[in-house]
Amino acid sequence: MATDGNSRVHLPVLEGNTAEPPRRRHPPWIKATLPTKPAYFELRAMVKELQLHTVCESASCPNIGECWTRRALTIMILGDICTRSCRFCDVTTGRPLPPDPDEPRRVAEMLGRLQLEHTVITCVDRDDLPDFGAAHWAETIRRVKEACPAMTLEVLVGDFKGNTDHADVVLDADPDVFAHNLETVPRLSRQVRVQASYPRSYKILEHARRRGAVTKTGLMLGLGETRDEVVAVLHELAGLGVEIVTLGQYLAPSKQHLPLDRYVHPDEFADLEQVARDAGIVHVVSGPLVRSSYHADGQAALVRSLRKR
Repeated sequence: MATDGNSRVHLPVLEGNTAEPPRRRHPPWIKATLPTKPAYFELRAMVKELQLHTVCESASCPNIGECWTRRALTIMILGDICTRSCRFCDVTTGRPLPPDPDEPRRVAEMLGRLQLEHTVITCVDRDDLPDFGAAHWAETIRRVKEACPAMTLEVLVGDFKGNTDHADVVLDADPDVFAHNLETVPRLSRQVRVQASYPRSYKILEHARRRGAVTKTGLMLGLGETRDEVVAVLHELAGLGVEIVTLGQYLAPSKQHLPLDRYVHPDEFADLEQVARDAGIVHVVSGPLVRSSYHADGQAALVRSLRKR
C-alpha cells in the first residue's frame, strides 16, 4: 500500500471488485458516551414538550449523551432549516419557515426550568431574512436574561454577511459571550463553509471585540489543514483580541459530507492549545471531542471575570 504526504492510505483497485471499502474505525481516543441515564431522557422530553430545536440533535453531535446527562444543551433558534449548505454540517438545508414569534418565550422557559450557571444558544443561518435574524436574537436574549438573571449567556451567531449594524442589534441585547466560528483555515474555508467568507467572519469578531464583548471562535481539525495554517490563524485571533478558542476533531456526519482527511492525535491538540495560550488567547479548549459548546456550561466564572476585564 502506498501513502501520500498526509499519510492517507491508497488501496489498490481490483477489477471486478465493486464492494464498498470497509468503514473507517475511530481511533481509541474518540469514544462517545451513550445516552442511557434518566437525566438524558428527561431533558429530551422537555425539549420536545416546548417544541424547541437543539444543535446537539440537528448536527448529530457525538457528545449528546455526556452533555444532556449533565443537563447541558445548546438550543438552536430560528428554526431547524438552514439557508446555507456548509459541507461539514448535518443541519438540514432548505427554505425555512418564518421565525416563530413565541420561540424566545419558550427558550426562556426551558432555561428557567434548568437553572443553569451558563448556557450556549446558537442558530441556523437565515439569509432569507432582511436582518438575518438579528431582531429575533435580541428578543431571545432579553427573554432569557429576564428568566435567568444569574446565568451567563453565550450566543453563537452567523456572520450577518458582514453587516455590523445587524451584529449591533445582538450586541445591544448584552450577551455575556459573542461567538462566531471560523470552522477551518482560510485555504479551506470556501470548500468547507461554501457561502461564508473569512474576511466577513474576522470583521464580525473584530467589531464585537471593539464593542467590548467577550469573543469566542472555534476550528475543526482533520480537514486537510496544516499545523502552520492553524498556528497562523491562532496568532491572528490573538491579534483581534479573541479571548476564547475551541479546537476539535472533524467527524463526517455521513458519506455525503466532506470526507475526513485524518484523525488528529491528542498530543497535537495539546500542542496547539499551548501555541494559542502563548499567543495570548486567554482560554483554550482543545481535544478530539471538543465542540463549540463542549463543557461551556462550566465556564460561568471565567466569563464573569472576562467581562470585568
